[in-house]
Amino acid sequence: MTYRVCFVCTGNICRSPMAEHVFRARVEEAGLGGAVEVDSAGTGGWHEGDGADPRTVAVLEEHGYTSAHTARQFRASWFPALDLVIALDEGHARELRRLARTPEEAARIRLFRSYDPGAGNSLDVPDPYYGGYEGFEECLEMTEAASEGLLSAVLSGLREGRPE
Repeated sequence: MTYRVCFVCTGNICRSPMAEHVFRARVEEAGLGGAVEVDSAGTGGWHEGDGADPRTVAVLEEHGYTSAHTARQFRASWFPALDLVIALDEGHARELRRLARTPEEAARIRLFRSYDPGAGNSLDVPDPYYGGYEGFEECLEMTEAASEGLLSAVLSGLREGRPE
């Protein structure tokens, strides 16, 4: 059984590719590369075919992560193949719930920071696009913190054969 996770932000050039690469590294470190597929997409198609934002690439590479990426838009038809659809903020979660065609598909949607016990009530990962480099660094910190909890949930899901 392959467990499939897709991260979703607005244009798939900042937050979701960062989350994809960080979480994929955690999956590989845990020895689960063959059991877990990690991907990302955007709620909109403005950047389809583009690479990640250069600031995303710089932050990822500076911290030892891979960065190869091609942006794409999330499609409702992907839900059946995914175990978890991870929204980077509440706006993305609302859009994804709108796209979900069944209650079962909607139940696969989670906010990324809900996996970070230190996040408190602040579950959105702020969009760094219109700010400076420090916003991308902050995004990386939030992504690394949430990835640990998400990995635990995925491990539980793999053991139980269902999403967590």
